[in-house]
Amino acid sequence: MRIEKDSMGEIQVSSSVYWGAQTQRSLDNFKIGNEHFPREFIRAYGILKKAAVRVNTDLGLLDPKLKDAIADACDEVIDGKLDEHFPLVVWQTGSGTQTNMNFNEVIANRSIEILGGELGSKDPVHPNDHVNKSQSTNDTFPSAINIAAVMCCMESLLPSLEKLRNSLEEKAKEFSSIIKLGRTHLQDATPLSLGQEISGYASMVEHGIARINRGLTDCKELAVGGTAVGTGLNTVEGYADKMAEEISQISGIQFNSAPNKFEAMGGQDCIVELSGTLRTLAGSLFKIANDIRLLSSGPRSGIGELILPENEPGSSIMPGKVNPTQCEAMTMVCTQVMGNDMTIAMAGANGHFELNVFRPVLALNILQSITLLTDVCDSFRKNAIDGLKANEKRIHENLHNSLMLVTALNPHIGYDKAAKVVKKAHKEGTSLREAIMEWGYLTGEEFDRLVQPGNMISPSQKKL
Repeated sequence: MRIEKDSMGEIQVSSSVYWGAQTQRSLDNFKIGNEHFPREFIRAYGILKKAAVRVNTDLGLLDPKLKDAIADACDEVIDGKLDEHFPLVVWQTGSGTQTNMNFNEVIANRSIEILGGELGSKDPVHPNDHVNKSQSTNDTFPSAINIAAVMCCMESLLPSLEKLRNSLEEKAKEFSSIIKLGRTHLQDATPLSLGQEISGYASMVEHGIARINRGLTDCKELAVGGTAVGTGLNTVEGYADKMAEEISQISGIQFNSAPNKFEAMGGQDCIVELSGTLRTLAGSLFKIANDIRLLSSGPRSGIGELILPENEPGSSIMPGKVNPTQCEAMTMVCTQVMGNDMTIAMAGANGHFELNVFRPVLALNILQSITLLTDVCDSFRKNAIDGLKANEKRIHENLHNSLMLVTALNPHIGYDKAAKVVKKAHKEGTSLREAIMEWGYLTGEEFDRLVQPGNMISPSQKKL
């Protein structure tokens, strides 16, 4: 053990760790749950701290002799080499002060070690005076959330969605010539092609991609430079802009200094908005997965128009059963994202005066939503969509047994007569063709000419 000190006095810390007194106090005081900050958040905070040491040195605020050691320690944070030294749970102070100090202490002690000093000595690198220079938890924590969310979306979620969209577009092309029964209200409706149906799914994903890109715009505005309450106390002119430039250089993504630090620190509306976008996407993905699950139901006593890949046994008791497991995983993830959004909405509303005090739970939930959606879209694409097949025999049977083909006759015999035909056919268990001939509204040849499902999937090219 070694002795670390903070403003409250001395405390024992394990000699094997890089954290210090404030981190240890948080470990002792917040034994709540098992939820820790994800790797993506740790990386983002490392990027911010590295940017700060560079900017502070360039502005003449930090001894250049300390720059390389602190920057090297930050690189180790970014690369995941020090993850075990960030043990704090999410359930702590609402600003995230203990976590910011965890980063300051780890980076300081690792820098001291690099420079040949003694852990816990705060010499020659001090966690507050050097690593946290020109910063506050209040401006760095929301900035780290934004950096992490933007990087995760751009590096992982958007590429995953683009691959899913592409797969759906390929299936739409593959199934473009297969005419099937449409359904509204879960009841038989007029025909469409299977390709048209799946093209709707591809379009939903494409709209989701566009919404996320729009939502990221505000997330690229950073609060850093506002320090305690947004005024920039203990910084110098130009610091905030230089921080945004440096973070952009390190991350490879263009970030900007928030034009109004009071807005950026008093709330975190950009994350609330992004979460709402993810909730909308979750709704789209839920619908897609549910449709595919229903269309593949059976295989003999359900709709049975789609055939899902057989990835694993579906039942512990029913031999040979195959379940729509990927669809179910997708819908479960979507419900989690929707729940996360509710948490984020409530957290975002809790900006008290100059500070939002629900930041750790904001970080946890937005990053979980992004990660889950990324992973489930990859899984759904690989294990469901890419191997999806059409049961053309069943599709043909369902289509030609449908009474809604009569809709094509509305312009020729009128709605009321067409309704009589449907009711007669349904009641007597006969075909539309038989029913319409019995009423004498059309001959069999006229019916065959007018009722062609392939002609019912697009607007007429000439006057009816």
